[in-house]
Amino acid sequence: MPLVRISMWPGRTHEQKAELAKVITETISTITQAPPDATTILFEDIDKTNWAKGGILYSDT
Repeated sequence: MPLVRISMWPGRTHEQKAELAKVITETISTITQAPPDATTILFEDIDKTNWAKGGILYSDT
């Protein structure tokens, strides 16, 4: 059972996430030969106040 976690900042539409889920599922199915319904995708919208790189919060840049 492939599980794909996608963490990104909020702001993507339902339609964008649906298209991304479809394309990722198709690609995983093609490469791994796993049936499409075996692939789970988890979208995590994480606010910039909860992301940091190099010791600096993205919300402070």
